[in-house]
Amino acid sequence: MVAVPPEELFTVEADLPDLRGTVLVEMLDGFIDAGAARRLAREHLLASGPSQAVATFDVDLLHDYRARRPPMLFVEDHWESYEAPTLQLRQLADDVGTPYLVLCGSEPDVMWERFAAAVQLLVDRLGVRMVIGTNAIPMAVPHTRPIGITAHASRKELIEGYQPWVASVQVPGSAGHLLEHRLATAGHDSMGFAVHVPHYLAQAAYPPGAEALVRAVGRATGLTLSVGALEESSREAQESIAALVGQSEELTELVRNLEEQYDAVVADRGTSLTEAASLPTGDELGAELERFLAERGNKRDDPL
Repeated sequence: MVAVPPEELFTVEADLPDLRGTVLVEMLDGFIDAGAARRLAREHLLASGPSQAVATFDVDLLHDYRARRPPMLFVEDHWESYEAPTLQLRQLADDVGTPYLVLCGSEPDVMWERFAAAVQLLVDRLGVRMVIGTNAIPMAVPHTRPIGITAHASRKELIEGYQPWVASVQVPGSAGHLLEHRLATAGHDSMGFAVHVPHYLAQAAYPPGAEALVRAVGRATGLTLSVGALEESSREAQESIAALVGQSEELTELVRNLEEQYDAVVADRGTSLTEAASLPTGDELGAELERFLAERGNKRDDPL
């Protein structure tokens, strides 16, 4: 097999505007997206206004079609359509017209190192000042309490005000996390947010998680990102969840126990969230992720 250099993994659109100093938000479809929070956040941003492709990656080189088969529509006696996977860097603008970039599409199945190197080439060529990853993970937390966020960055100053939720943990890797790590090693500002989705809601769409992600990106970058539609969806979701929980004694007891556990941890921490005794262990978080992945039933055709 002939090695494909990173610069041949993508093509850049002609006549690009000046994008120096912009922020790049990584929102790839990946293996873990509890509550579909990242997907909902990405769809919200892409629907907020026009966008244009800045760079397009060659998915034929990066996608494993037999592992994640693209859907095709058959109608009576012919194939009507084929939903080809895509992987693009797109330019959007926030509510006041400030441009920013979103990396969206299918997470590469192969050549992660060359993909990370290719994105770094784009970061350097376009003059991107910061790259932010997004994620959503299942946690043993109640939906009735504020959404927690795990923040990580190449420099502590980038995530000032965020406190750690776990001391250390080994989890399945992703192309987005590798990208953040490689950019940090190369001296670029890179960071990421993972919202905590109640584990009992991880398989359903959870708009509050998406709203929390968009707000976190806005705070970290200074971008003015409206969450109006997500706020409304979050309110409706919370009302529906409350109604469903109220119909089940088992769920009611589960939520009550999680509330007591959550409140006890917050009370023990006080204003500090750094007490090691109050943090979930790596084994606990790892077990929660394993349960989530097991519930997905190894659905490798799942687009998330």
